[in-house]
Amino acid sequence: MKMIVGLGNPGTKYEQTKHNIGFMVVDRMAKEHQAMFKKNTFEAEVAEFFYNGEKILLVKPQTFMNESGRAVGPLMTYFGIYPDELVVVYDDLDLALGKIRLRQKGSAGGHNGIKSIISHLNTNVFDRIKVGIGRPEGKKTVVQHVLSPFSKEAQPLIEASIDQSVKALEFMLEGHSFINTMNQFN
Repeated sequence: MKMIVGLGNPGTKYEQTKHNIGFMVVDRMAKEHQAMFKKNTFEAEVAEFFYNGEKILLVKPQTFMNESGRAVGPLMTYFGIYPDELVVVYDDLDLALGKIRLRQKGSAGGHNGIKSIISHLNTNVFDRIKVGIGRPEGKKTVVQHVLSPFSKEAQPLIEASIDQSVKALEFMLEGHSFINTMNQFN
């Protein structure tokens, strides 16, 4: 079994914001695999499907970004998921808009959602797909930047990064190691 967690904030107010790129990736994956998200008791929406005979859980924590671990930790315990069966997809300010980067471990890098997951799992060793949203321009603060929608001009780049993220996840689910997936998609 694998658990793919897309990070974001719940509610229509945040739906199309940069901080919700993780939600956008798992939403696309759910659509492609005809999986429906359902609210569960662990403060998350969960969709399930089978890929090559393996059960895949897609998760959207509903705790708001800074408390993502509050949903992820109990879900992993309930389903018996180990950290090496977890992939977290989230936004990265330090990557250019539309780029993706896969990593197996590391610090939170200032990302509060990842910080929360590390805290709840008591490890920083889990697979990640970072999706570039770029740095704020002009006098925009980081908070203003991550909570604003993508510009119309950015849409093609964002769509391409969502597609690449889904392709990377499916490549991994086909039986390739995460290291091989990193070599293929980084």
